[in-house]
Amino acid sequence: MISKLRIVLLFLLYYSTLFSQSIDGYWDNIRTTNETISLRAGEKKILKTADFPAGTTEVVYRITILDDNQKLSGSLVSILKAIPDPTGISQGTAGAIFLMSTIAGNDKCKYAIFTNVTSASNYTKTGKTTDACFTQNVALNKDAKLLNGNSNCLSNNPQNLWFAFESNNWLMKQKITVEVVPWIDNKASHVWDTNSKKELLKSVQKFDFVKNLSNKEQFYVAFIESISSKYKVGEFNKLLTIEKNNSIKKAIEESLKQTGELNKYYDSVREKSQVLFNKGKITEAIDVLNTEIINKNKASARDYMFLGNYYLLTKQFSKAEDDFNKGLQIDASDIMLQLKLAHVYMFTNRVSEAKDIHKKYTNQNLENGKTWIDQVKTDFKEFEKFGLPPDNFKKIIRVLE
Repeated sequence: MISKLRIVLLFLLYYSTLFSQSIDGYWDNIRTTNETISLRAGEKKILKTADFPAGTTEVVYRITILDDNQKLSGSLVSILKAIPDPTGISQGTAGAIFLMSTIAGNDKCKYAIFTNVTSASNYTKTGKTTDACFTQNVALNKDAKLLNGNSNCLSNNPQNLWFAFESNNWLMKQKITVEVVPWIDNKASHVWDTNSKKELLKSVQKFDFVKNLSNKEQFYVAFIESISSKYKVGEFNKLLTIEKNNSIKKAIEESLKQTGELNKYYDSVREKSQVLFNKGKITEAIDVLNTEIINKNKASARDYMFLGNYYLLTKQFSKAEDDFNKGLQIDASDIMLQLKLAHVYMFTNRVSEAKDIHKKYTNQNLENGKTWIDQVKTDFKEFEKFGLPPDNFKKIIRVLE
C-alpha cells in the first residue's frame, strides 16, 4: 500500500513539474507574422516581422515557397499548440520543427535574417549578407527554425527581425509565405530589457528641457530606475495614456531632484506657459502654470506674478489680486508685484489705493531696467490692446507726473 502511494506521489510530482514548465511562458498566437510576398524572377525583397512583445526570448519561423496551386495544410500557430515549452523537452521541439517543414512548393530561394532595416535594404541592393544574423546561402523550397537567446538574431533583444529573400527562379514568379511566432517568457516579460528601456527613454527625450540638462546621462539613469522600480514592464505598458503620462511626470521630477536640476524643468514649464500666452492661448497658459507649478506648491513670487497677470488681462480681477498678494507673501520686496497690485486697484475702482502704491514707488527702477513710470505706460498700452477699460488711466498718469 505504501509503495503504491509513493508511485502515485511520484506520478503527480512528475506531471506537476511538466505543468510548471508550461506556465513559464506561452506562444503568442496574436502578435504573429503570417505574410506572403511575391518575388519576380531573380528579385530580392525584404519582409519585416510584427513587433515582438516584451519578454520574447525565442521565436519559431517557417518559410514556405508556393506556386499558385499549393496551399499550406495548417498555420504555424495551430501546429505550435501541440509543442511543449521550447525550454523543456528538446525532442518535442525538434519534432515540431520537422512537422513545420513538411509542406513546401518546388521553387527555391535563398534568404538572410537581419536585425535592422538598413542592413536588410542594403542586401536587396548589393546581395551582401555581412551584417546578417543568419544566412541561408543554399537555395531551399522550405525551412523552419527555432531562434533562441543564444542566436545572433535575438541576443540583443530586437523589436523586429527583417527577412530578406532572393528568388532562385530565373523564369517565373514565386510566392513565399513567412510565419513567425514569438515565445513569451512570463518572467522576462516583466523585466525591463534594453529595448523596453530605449522606448521608455523616448518618452522623456521629447521634452525640450532635457536638452539643457548638465547631467543628462545621470538623469536618464535615474529616470529609468524611477519607473522600473515602481512598475513591471507589462504593468507600465497596460496603463492608460493619462496614467502613463502622470507616472512619467512624477519620475521626471524625482530624477531631476536627484541630479539637482529640478529648476530647469520648472523653467521649461514657465517658458511653455509664456509661449502659449504669446500665441493668444491665455487659458492654456493659465492651466500649465496651475497644473505644473502652483498645484505642486513649487511656485515662486514671479510665478504668482505671471499667473496674476494672465488673470488681470482676462479681467479676472479677484483672482489676479489673490495671486499678486500670494507673490508678495513670498517676496514683499518685489516692486513689480506692487505695480501689478496697483493695476488691480485701478480697475476695481480703488483708485486712491492704487495712487498710494504709485506715490511710494514712482522714483524706483524695476529689475527689467525700466523706470516705474515707463513700465506703467507700457502696461497701459497692453491693457488697451486686451480691451481693458481705460477710464482711470489719466488719473494715475497725473500722479506720476
